[in-house]
Amino acid sequence: SHMNVVMTDAQLVARCRSGDDDAWRELVDRFSRYVYAVIVQAFRLPEHDADDVFQEVFTRAYENLHKLRDDAAIRPWLAQLTRRLCIDTLRSGSREQPGDDALAEPVDVEDAIGRLDEALTVHEALATLPGNCQEILDRFFARDESYRLIGEALDLPSGTIASRISRCLVKLRSELEGTKSASAPSGG
Repeated sequence: SHMNVVMTDAQLVARCRSGDDDAWRELVDRFSRYVYAVIVQAFRLPEHDADDVFQEVFTRAYENLHKLRDDAAIRPWLAQLTRRLCIDTLRSGSREQPGDDALAEPVDVEDAIGRLDEALTVHEALATLPGNCQEILDRFFARDESYRLIGEALDLPSGTIASRISRCLVKLRSELEGTKSASAPSGG
């Protein structure tokens, strides 16, 4: 039976480097929503531009993956790449309106990308939880279902749902704190 073992970003990148096509597909799958969100939510590119940039980000990522110095830094690296391509697209678009030379990135790009980062971190932490927690939290947060609806779907009394959710949230939090402390620079 296929255990739900989630590879870390670094493990995934290492497998991509070794020419593993399945790993590459999984990498694109893992980051596609994030990259697309940066393009449309942070930079607010129109759809036709967004699709072009999206393709280009992953094309360049594929070609330049060997230049990534730290396998674990794939997410910020992709964000940087996406950002550069978005800015290029905005600039080339602005040539059509003369006089608008000083076009910088939208003001709140940092905030938007920060929020997307957080969402992805939670999403990744969620993927490491047991299946029953994944499902219940996904239904509660992502699909916004009521206790009653979740109870019916999972065949549990709705009173159990609340305690199950809070237990799963505790697991999620410790998972998130684990990743934070692991990636935080050690004080010295």
